[in-house]
Amino acid sequence: QVQLVESGGGLVQPGGSLRLSCVVSGNIFGFDVVGWYRQAPGKQRELVALFRNGYGTDYGDNVKARFAMLRDNAKTVHLQMNSLKSEDTAVYYCYAQIRANDYWGQGTQVTVSS
Repeated sequence: QVQLVESGGGLVQPGGSLRLSCVVSGNIFGFDVVGWYRQAPGKQRELVALFRNGYGTDYGDNVKARFAMLRDNAKTVHLQMNSLKSEDTAVYYCYAQIRANDYWGQGTQVTVSS
């Protein structure tokens, strides 16, 4: 059984940084696709960063040059978020596609506020 567990969310001031982590458990050998989405109150879920094996990483227009997705190994990814703005406040979800199946984490809250 595959599970995605996020950590690292919290409260940060505007201009600050935060790093989210996602650990994938289960009998897997790697991702076909892995990344992060976010959903703010009253808004649709939107792409933050998405790595496709063989194609590289795409970033949402709202986070380019501020966020970076890093991979430690076949089962751990991070989202480094810099220069955070109030509009980055949202629940952040880790996503993975493994052997054509979609998996989501439970989400972690990120709040950017002074």
